[in-house]
Amino acid sequence: MTRFRAELTEQLPFPREQVFRLLSDHNRLGELIGLPVRRIRDSDQADPNGTGSVRWIGIGPVGIEETIITFEPDHLIEYTVTSFSAFRNHLGRIRLSETPDMSTYLHYTVDFDEVIPYSGPTLQAAMQRVLNRGARRLIERLPETGS
Repeated sequence: MTRFRAELTEQLPFPREQVFRLLSDHNRLGELIGLPVRRIRDSDQADPNGTGSVRWIGIGPVGIEETIITFEPDHLIEYTVTSFSAFRNHLGRIRLSETPDMSTYLHYTVDFDEVIPYSGPTLQAAMQRVLNRGARRLIERLPETGS
């Protein structure tokens, strides 16, 4: 079975904590990816967007459910699709690191296997577009969030 990956690396001129705060907020994620997103289950951790939280991405009954499986504030978020979807073995990983000049290095990957034969390249291209568009919007919105 072929494994597919969408990947984004970006250096952002903002503090890592500020970048993490925006990327980890389920209810603001929709602004970045251009799709409705809402948290449907809070985490048991101090941050309601933490490990075990669940978000719905889509319109009405059409969409996917993602569950946060790793949440390390200011460093790492990992999530997986936990509803029926066109993905199998899905893992999204957002890793943030601080650069020497106190800006943030973002490394975002989404790995998956296809469920429907030959759909992988199309899904990979669509996911890559979402990541690229999200990065542009992230850069636009970060100044609004303050430090």
